[in-house]
Amino acid sequence: MTTIADIPIKAEALHSSNVPAIAVENVYKSFGSQRVLNGVSLTVGRGETLAVLGSSGSGKSVLLRLIIGLQSPDSGSVRIQGNDIAGLSLDQLGVYREKMGFLFQHAALYDSLTLEQNVAFPLLHHSRNMSASDLSDRVLQLLKEVGMEGHLDKMPADISGGMKKRVGLARALALDPEILLLDEPTAGLDPISSSEIDDLVLKLQAEHHMASIVVTHDLHSAKTIADRLILLHGGKVAVEGTFQDLQNSHDDFAREFLKHS
Repeated sequence: MTTIADIPIKAEALHSSNVPAIAVENVYKSFGSQRVLNGVSLTVGRGETLAVLGSSGSGKSVLLRLIIGLQSPDSGSVRIQGNDIAGLSLDQLGVYREKMGFLFQHAALYDSLTLEQNVAFPLLHHSRNMSASDLSDRVLQLLKEVGMEGHLDKMPADISGGMKKRVGLARALALDPEILLLDEPTAGLDPISSSEIDDLVLKLQAEHHMASIVVTHDLHSAKTIADRLILLHGGKVAVEGTFQDLQNSHDDFAREFLKHS
């Protein structure tokens, strides 16, 4: 089994507050003749939340897949805690993925498992020495954090979309990640449920102090939960800064994006 000690890393980067938790540097990514990312750079520090905005097809979800190592950039680098993950084996990538929690766009719960079993899944896979009682306690704690402790035995088909997102967040937190990646956390939800998810993300961020990237179409959500944002257009960063920076931008696409959001 690969451990962090088996990977050539910059030791000073591991726990240095001066090293970004995530650093994407001049990344290009194409699929055939279609260039999706065209020199994108960004950083996210510990305890910081970055929202990634853009129209459909702008490369937002591709960016997340690069950060988690599901795809590799054509050029440029993706650094996690100062270390480039490009070219690592699956075992080596696994060490970094254990540091990351990922909430998929549709929660991606296993339909054949109860909510309790869904949250337990990463713990069973990565914490094989955990006793049954400790596992049960940990799962209950995680579900309490997201307000779902009273639904352990339910199946995903029996709960609402907002509740599925909550369970997905509980599962994403199972391994105490240092990095949290959220893909459209409020997509498909009504305004009340969306607001509840935003409040939950803020609460979890305050409690766990993770570096977070939120990919979203939801401008209100981005304004609520993010410290900074970037707006992607044409494979590049059109605007980077605060929500007010986006509002004050003279970029034509940024103005059009705000107008229709």
